Parts: sequence; structure tokens; C-alpha cells
Amino acid sequence: MASAAQGKVSGFSASVLRFLENIEYRRIDNADDLEDIARIRYKAFTMVGLARENVASLLIDELDFKPNAHVMGIFFDEQLVSTIRVHHVTAEHRDGVAVAQFPDVMHPLLDAGKTFIDPVRFAADPEIMREYPALPYLTLRVATMATVYFDVDYCLSVIKPNHRAFYKRVFQSIEFAPPRFIEQYQHSLELHAADAHELKRTLFDRYPFFNSEPFERRMMFAPREDLAMPPLTVRPTARYVLQRTG
Repeated sequence: MASAAQGKVSGFSASVLRFLENIEYRRIDNADDLEDIARIRYKAFTMVGLARENVASLLIDELDFKPNAHVMGIFFDEQLVSTIRVHHVTAEHRDGVAVAQFPDVMHPLLDAGKTFIDPVRFAADPEIMREYPALPYLTLRVATMATVYFDVDYCLSVIKPNHRAFYKRVFQSIEFAPPRFIEQYQHSLELHAADAHELKRTLFDRYPFFNSEPFERRMMFAPREDLAMPPLTVRPTARYVLQRTG
């Protein structure tokens, strides 16, 4: 890393960037990979009490297969360690957890032309996360890349109330809907949103590991038919952005 770039990176960000060097992202679009995703979802959700009821729908559901869904696997040293699913939610494509669980909030916004990234099904291997606490950041990096690639208005967070402080601190999220009990999950969840335009203005300076080059975002989210040679895995480019801008 160039010395100028090093000077603008906090100790925390520098450690996450080092961890990022061993990370690869993979688009999940075949049955075998989806089975691996189901297993890590089960392992993670069981740890937090989300897989005791209605297990099947919590692991793989119909929203995984919607045209606006992007299921991603995060690999550390070629091992699947976490996963996340993002939906690009628009007036034309309203599939997503936020719309399903908060329709009274979401439909008026969609009718007004607002667009969203809805990242859900965050699941990380509990043993790996204990050893590498930065893993949630590098998993949520998928959501920040989608926010930029699709040029939406908001990045949503459907979260348990005890997670709101994290999303407010990192993403400057604000409450869109207070907690409500969701029978499917047997938990209260609330809806928060980060203003995408403000996020792009400030987030990457505070946390440069969230940043990415345009070609990385394209490899992650462009339709397969638009890619001459779809990659098996996608390597992070945050360090290259930092070197270029430092």
C-alpha cells in the first residue's frame, strides 16, 4: 500500500483490509452451492435461536430464486464462511423480506419511485466469526457494492432491535419502522434504512474496506449473459481503490 494511503487508514480498517486479502466472493446459482448455503444458514441461525421453528423456510425459500435476488457466498482460504442475499427492490420488482414483512411502509415508498437494496439472510460460521470478528463487515460489503452498482436510494436493514446500534454507527441507518413481532422468525424485527447517497459520500472514507472497483461490482451483479466469461470467484478490490485514491 502506498504510504499516503496508509496514512488515511485506521488500525481497525488496516486489519480488515489484511483479512480481505484472503477473501473471495462467489455468486451462488447452482443447486450444490445452495445446499452449502443452507448448511451455513442452519449453523448460524441455530446459534441465535432462529432455526428452532419453521426450519425449512429459514434455510432456503422462494425469495432465493426471484429474478431480483443475488445470493452470495464469502470464502476464506477457499472455505465457505458466510453468506448474504440481497434483493434489488424497485416498483417493478418488489420481492424481498422488507416488502413482505413491512408492506405498509415499503409499498408507498415504491409507489413513489424509491429504490432499495434489501440485504438479508446474513449467516456466518460461528467458529470462524469468533476467530475473525471482522467477518460481518466483509459479508455486509456485498450490500455496499450492490448499493453502488444498482444506484438505489436506500440500503435497508431488517434487524433485531439489539443490532440497531451497529447499523446506526456503521451505516448511519435511521428507523423506517419500529419493532414488530414476525411469526415466521418468532422474533421482533424492525426496519432501518441508510440513505445511499449519504452512504457513498462518507462510508468509504470511514471504512475503506467497503469500497470496490466498478469491474468487481459488475462481476458480482451483472447478468450472466452480459459477462463474456463469468468468474468462478470474485477477488476484492478495496485495496486497489485505496492505493489509487491515496
